[in-house]
Amino acid sequence: MGALQNLIEAIYPPHCLACAEPVGSDGALCSACWREAQFLGGTLCDTCGAPLPGEPDGGPLTCDECLATPRPWSAGRAALAYAGTGRRLALSLKTADRTDLPGAAALWMARAGRDLLAGDPLVAPVPLHWIRLFRRRYNQSALLSAALARAEGLEHCPDLLTRRRATPSQDGRARDARFANLDGAITVGPKRRARVLGRIVLIVDDVMTSGATLAAAAEACRAAGAADVRVLALARVLKND
Repeated sequence: MGALQNLIEAIYPPHCLACAEPVGSDGALCSACWREAQFLGGTLCDTCGAPLPGEPDGGPLTCDECLATPRPWSAGRAALAYAGTGRRLALSLKTADRTDLPGAAALWMARAGRDLLAGDPLVAPVPLHWIRLFRRRYNQSALLSAALARAEGLEHCPDLLTRRRATPSQDGRARDARFANLDGAITVGPKRRARVLGRIVLIVDDVMTSGATLAAAAEACRAAGAADVRVLALARVLKND
């Protein structure tokens, strides 16, 4: 088996997840893409994971955006800033059939959201409407949530949430329009309500922008009786991006 693996690697050497450069192992980034990858750490907003200036003082940390728009979830994180390598990876996963990305991405997300994994949460993805799912053939958020749940030994429910209507794309919409577009669009399916009641739910998405989609999903979980809702994304759009 080792010889076969060596042969396969000789014929198909591992390549960087974000570009075509050869790397030492599967699921790795080359040095250039690693330097461009803005992994989010240090002083972060407790609610959305956005970077904050200064050092932690031991108290709650909240960014201006979350102060202006109270979130229906208790805590949130993202692994990467939606820029450079993070943007390329998120777009590749969403539009280029890069279904090989979630394994590595889930490990980064688990590290970024370690505190969110406490309490044995039920992991669920932000849903796609069936029309968009048919066109794309897969839900990128569901691939991420499945990989995360598998890596961390957590319960996964890929169809916990459903979209009741086909909402237009959020691209190019202002903040208020994003929230209005998603208002009431996401719900917990009737056959899945028993799995939410009294549970901690961790909602997974590929990219957090205004938080409108995650807010709609979190509100649906709370309406179904979730004890707590947390959110985790692969990438976070930052104000200065």
